[in-house]
Amino acid sequence: MILLENKKAHFDYEILEKLEAGLELLGREVKSLRNKQGSLVGSRALIRGGEAYLVGMTITPYQTKNRPGEIAEQRTVKLLLTKKEINYLAGKAEEKGLTIIPLNIHERGKKIKADLGLARGKKKFEKKEKIKKRDTEREMRREIKG
Repeated sequence: MILLENKKAHFDYEILEKLEAGLELLGREVKSLRNKQGSLVGSRALIRGGEAYLVGMTITPYQTKNRPGEIAEQRTVKLLLTKKEINYLAGKAEEKGLTIIPLNIHERGKKIKADLGLARGKKKFEKKEKIKKRDTEREMRREIKG
């Protein structure tokens, strides 16, 4: 079951490869994600010191009125990957123009996982072409229907 989805990822990026990773979360963050409270817009994965982290993901507090102290909505979350996967992603991320972005956050049994995509950013003209193509397909469906 998909909890959060990065809807603009397929529009802004060309996804080359997909990979699944576990997330190291706190209990209150898990509760918030199961209530579908959060956002992946603007988030990305970084590899530092042989470990992978998810940066820029927003998880809104589970109980806003009953929360302990100051809780950061945008906290760096550790990704649970094998050393082999981390080394592979680190090598690919160093290539020109490639980045690692989260595509969605979902449940696998009782565990919460993230689908990561190795992506290349699209140029402005590619995005415009995609919008034109979508519009012409929509118009063709209207003509056939009506």
